[in-house]
Amino acid sequence: MPRDDTMTPTELSATEAVRQLRDGDITSEALVTACLERIDEVDGDVQAWAHLDPEFALAQARERDTARQSGLSCGPLNGLPVGVKDIFDTVGLPTENGTVLDSGRQPVTDCKVVALLREAGAVIMGKTVTTELAVYAPGKTRNPHNPDHTPGGSSSGSAAAVAAHMVPLAVGTQTNGSVIRPASYCGVYGFKPTHGLISRHGVLLLSRPLDTVGVFARSVEDVALIAEVLAAYDPGDPDTSPRARPHLAETAAGDPPLTPRIAFVKSPVWDEAGKETQAAFTELAEFLGDDCDEFTLPGPFEHATDWHRTIMHADLAKTLAAYYERGKDQLSEVLREKIEEGQKTLAVDYNRAVDWREVLNSGLDQLFERYDAIITPATTGEAPAGLDSTGNPAFCALWTYCGTPAVTLPLMEGPNGLPVGVQLIGPRGDDARLLRTARWLAGRVADGGGN
Repeated sequence: MPRDDTMTPTELSATEAVRQLRDGDITSEALVTACLERIDEVDGDVQAWAHLDPEFALAQARERDTARQSGLSCGPLNGLPVGVKDIFDTVGLPTENGTVLDSGRQPVTDCKVVALLREAGAVIMGKTVTTELAVYAPGKTRNPHNPDHTPGGSSSGSAAAVAAHMVPLAVGTQTNGSVIRPASYCGVYGFKPTHGLISRHGVLLLSRPLDTVGVFARSVEDVALIAEVLAAYDPGDPDTSPRARPHLAETAAGDPPLTPRIAFVKSPVWDEAGKETQAAFTELAEFLGDDCDEFTLPGPFEHATDWHRTIMHADLAKTLAAYYERGKDQLSEVLREKIEEGQKTLAVDYNRAVDWREVLNSGLDQLFERYDAIITPATTGEAPAGLDSTGNPAFCALWTYCGTPAVTLPLMEGPNGLPVGVQLIGPRGDDARLLRTARWLAGRVADGGGN
């Protein structure tokens, strides 16, 4: 990719910024300064940051510059600023989990994700806004495209910060639709990897079977760049595995050996999508022509959303019990209701919901023998107006429940001119091929259909 000297530092992709930082064309201090100036310019309207200490960020940047200039070994993200959702324990910054019950909380150790980011040379820019305890009650963040519309949740601040060019990369989590939905609403690339690919050690726990760390960026290549850094085995997270890191960046940057085959899956929640969204995805499937077939999931998939809800609410009742017991009156009504619903869940219903995941994944494995990826909406449509809700996660629940990797691409626009994401889903464990297919699809849409 040729260098574009007309771009300001905050307009650079993460991949290009890393290249310029490595070559000495820009310093980390200059890049971080530009990001801080951008934050001063736009964050009054967007409000993406829960905790931001400019001197903390600049001190890291100067350290990264000194390391590079001294010829020391530098990591793949050296000098690059990254936003971190405020449920990731971070030394040097508060981690308050979006609740007054954790006001002033200062971790004494980094979570695994933050430790890997530091090891890779990233600058921890600050903590981005989350919903209350990463569930449903909205935070203060606004949609960068229209502040009267929701940015989504629960990783609202991370998605909005990347969309508004305050940072090139950010991390978040998804237990239902908390990466894919805000990425769709804010018009950025969001990636929820295979469950267990990235460690959750030191991150607020909601549901072990569902919680997944994800990333936000402005291109597929940038998604792969940061996700590869984070995809590491961690004994602190029992769902990670001791295996070689996937070559996400190299694979995503390559061309598929054969034209990918895509399954257009409306999913059991298709009727919840807006008419404009339904029409747009039908047109996209037609645009892909012979490379795309409509596929109807068999009957058991209709229950996936209910099974997801059973697991999530029962786990909320368990993992957030201490918050409920010591500060029930300081929790939002919506969170109290979810916890209290979970308290009534029967063990037999919970275990049945957990067991059905493997049954559904067996069906998906057979589908992926014929197709490279599934295409489906990321959300019901563009970000809804109003700030009292984070939007509908219906199109995310199935894939979070099954633990499959998913990525949303900002390829569509809704009737009010706001972004609408195209969601691609791949087989568990084949995240690299999914990202390669995503890059192929984005390119094919951009060039109007040429292979």
